[in-house]
Amino acid sequence: MKNSIPVCPTRRIRICATLSALVIFLFSGSRLLALPPDSDPKTSPLVDALKAELDRSMKAYGAQDPPAYFISYTLTDTQRATVSGSNGALLQSDEGRNRWLEVAVRTGSYDLDNTHKIDGRQPPGGSPGASVPIDNDPDVLRRAIWLQTDMQYRSAAEALIKIKTGKEVNVQTEENATPDFSREKPHTYTGPWVSYNLDRKPWEQKVRDYTSYFRQSAAVINSIVTFTAQAQNQIQVNSEGTQLQFGQIRYRLELFIQGKAADGMDIDRYYNFDWVNPADAPDDKAVLAASLQLRKEMEGLVVSPLNDPTVSPALLTGRAAAVFFHEVFGHRAEGHRQKDVTEGQTFAKKVGEQIFPDFLTVVDDATEKKLGKQDLLGYYQYDDEGVPSQRVVLVDKGILRNFEMSRSPLKDFPHSNGHGRRQIGAIPVSRQGNLIVESTHKLTNAELRAKLVELVKRQGKPYGLLIDDIAGGFTFTGRGQPQAFQVEPLVVYKVFADGRPDELVRGVDIVGTPLAALTKIVATGDTDEVFNGYCGAESGYVPVSAASPAILTSELEVQKKQSSTDRPPILPPPAHDDQNAGGLQ
Repeated sequence: MKNSIPVCPTRRIRICATLSALVIFLFSGSRLLALPPDSDPKTSPLVDALKAELDRSMKAYGAQDPPAYFISYTLTDTQRATVSGSNGALLQSDEGRNRWLEVAVRTGSYDLDNTHKIDGRQPPGGSPGASVPIDNDPDVLRRAIWLQTDMQYRSAAEALIKIKTGKEVNVQTEENATPDFSREKPHTYTGPWVSYNLDRKPWEQKVRDYTSYFRQSAAVINSIVTFTAQAQNQIQVNSEGTQLQFGQIRYRLELFIQGKAADGMDIDRYYNFDWVNPADAPDDKAVLAASLQLRKEMEGLVVSPLNDPTVSPALLTGRAAAVFFHEVFGHRAEGHRQKDVTEGQTFAKKVGEQIFPDFLTVVDDATEKKLGKQDLLGYYQYDDEGVPSQRVVLVDKGILRNFEMSRSPLKDFPHSNGHGRRQIGAIPVSRQGNLIVESTHKLTNAELRAKLVELVKRQGKPYGLLIDDIAGGFTFTGRGQPQAFQVEPLVVYKVFADGRPDELVRGVDIVGTPLAALTKIVATGDTDEVFNGYCGAESGYVPVSAASPAILTSELEVQKKQSSTDRPPILPPPAHDDQNAGGLQ
């Protein structure tokens, strides 16, 4: 994956409220319990081991040439269970626990250190970390820290020497001349060590039964349902004085089915449930309702016509709009992209300028656990650089005000606002958390649809598009590529100007350029919807949420989706072969 191409295969699908014509299964009750946190959280015995080795390392490596001016240690303890089934049978059921140690050493100074980019190139980094025992043995842990710190210092020292040589012979841009690392206040926090108790047997039966229902449809070639439970605890200490201990439990149920149209186009449908409180786990009725909707849409999509490339008015429901903002705006508002000379820097010089219609405000608020009754996957207490999460107003009434900042400062933004994030083993950069779109120009669903038809007629188009559901998307932010985005809808309808019934179509990808696309929004709906998923970019995959009301845009360009040349299977599924002798029925 190139660093300048964030790819976001996020998934969040609409829940259907009807259960008509659905087979109801009887399940045994599942037991899923989060262990109650300590009323008086206790500091892990490993904290003292981390601090002792930190003090020893700073004294030694701070006296080397070049000196280490900053060292941080992060220990992540992960307990994870996975239960997965396919087509009525169990695929996987396991549970495990591991610990991962990460060491960051910075040589030089806050102004110029071993992470400095020359001509947009990142100097070679050190180790991504190491697996350490899950036993609370301070001596064994300190030994692992000792080895990792030495490895990281040597890599950092070598990188700084090369950077200083390169800096003398390369012209530095204004953005690249800013300090490499921001000075932040140290933070101390001790939260409870979190864990869960899980009986996997009921979930094993559930994934069998859920996928059995999909097998009843001839349109479904394959189905997979996966349940995961994860309790993750993290300890962070650094040489500035930060000492953090916090944990978080997450649960997820994923429904996934595959189909294939007659021309070979692959069709996927998804549905995710995300929750943090065991009491909020979806019941069978909710899961089966979602399954009915997925199956119904799959059966319609495999026989639906292809949509032609077009530019027309379009209405995006809240989930689709949320991904639209995540891809078109959110990635380009990540702070590190404003100083990297290889990036397109779409908004770097536009602070204080109007980039959206004045009825739109966009915030990134990772402090929010819920929006209404919906859990937000992008919530966290502290980022991966030890900075507390914050509410950041990115766009205020259409005017760009701020960026999502890590500890890589900009000229007018010298401090982090808690958005330095990464997947375990990667280097933190500025990333989105909970991107939330707010509007003062709200219309009801009926009014939005009427406005869509009005725009279609005014532009002399035969139809507009209703984007009802979406899989994810990706965006190009690097200067060497077109400053473009692509969003991948799952369920799209033609809305005709002459009043004909809506027509389900397939093979649609939304494409465009950000500065043009963001100015075409003319109104929004009055109900926020949440899209939860995992976003992939330079620092790996991180959990994110995007929330938005439906948006109406006066102009949206769509292209044909890439299609496979493989045809559907010659034979129908065995259970749907009426003659049990082969041949298409």
